[in-house]
Amino acid sequence: MAPRPAWKGYLKLSLVSCAVELTGATSQSEKVSFRIINRKTGNTVRRQYIDSVTGKPVADEDEVKGYEIGDDEYLLIEEDEIEAVQIESSHTLAIESFVDRADIPQIYFDTPYYVTPADEVSEEAFAVIREAMAKQRKAGIARIVLYRRERPVMIEPFDKGLLLTTLRYDKTVRKPAEIFDGLGRQKSDPELIDLATHIIDKKEADFDPSGFEDRYEDALLELIQAKQKGRKPPVVQAAERPANVVNLFEALKKSLAGDDGRSSPKTEAKSPKSSRPPPKKAAGKARKRA
Repeated sequence: MAPRPAWKGYLKLSLVSCAVELTGATSQSEKVSFRIINRKTGNTVRRQYIDSVTGKPVADEDEVKGYEIGDDEYLLIEEDEIEAVQIESSHTLAIESFVDRADIPQIYFDTPYYVTPADEVSEEAFAVIREAMAKQRKAGIARIVLYRRERPVMIEPFDKGLLLTTLRYDKTVRKPAEIFDGLGRQKSDPELIDLATHIIDKKEADFDPSGFEDRYEDALLELIQAKQKGRKPPVVQAAERPANVVNLFEALKKSLAGDDGRSSPKTEAKSPKSSRPPPKKAAGKARKRA
């Protein structure tokens, strides 16, 4: 069964437009989910709104949205009044500008959606817009109303269609200086950096998302299957928590050597401290003791 489109409207580039659909590029269908159960009866429970003053349940037809305009004073807004609020981006993805994708910091990317033509009539215009963007290697910036909120978006060629990624507003993104202030003051030893880069080279691989598995989800499923069969839940050994490294050089050297503990040619570099000659006084005392 094909997934239900999250949005239907028009993609517009200047005077060229075509009907399109947005489909979520990710799915949560495989995620383990739980229901809340009444322990005494074994029945599922349901949520119900309760009047905060009278303590009585509120019927569905009496539920209405309210906007707070004062202390315990609310302006009632009906559902059809909200539905009537329409702006251009409610139904049209008008591309306002084109940018280099690399110019958009990764932290602004939010949720991805696939964009496809909604009908055969729209396929030609859709293909022209897509091919032109691919030829120029540019990403389009537009706006869209999704789930009753206007969001800035980036649109780029992807496979045979387009990929739309909602972007976060600048005011919602914490500036790096707020978090990273004070970092970078300490200079790292070039030899230690060299060892770390060798480790990176050793672990280099092609990106393969098919190898990603939710191991926590697997552990939950093992628990569920064990209880279903009347067995005791499997005992999971807690992973050892890492501690701060005392000797950074030795830790890097052992990491580079690998699991078998044998040093590779790249690990034959000497420790920055051991490569320095001992102080003259210490050397003189050593000769006297000899």
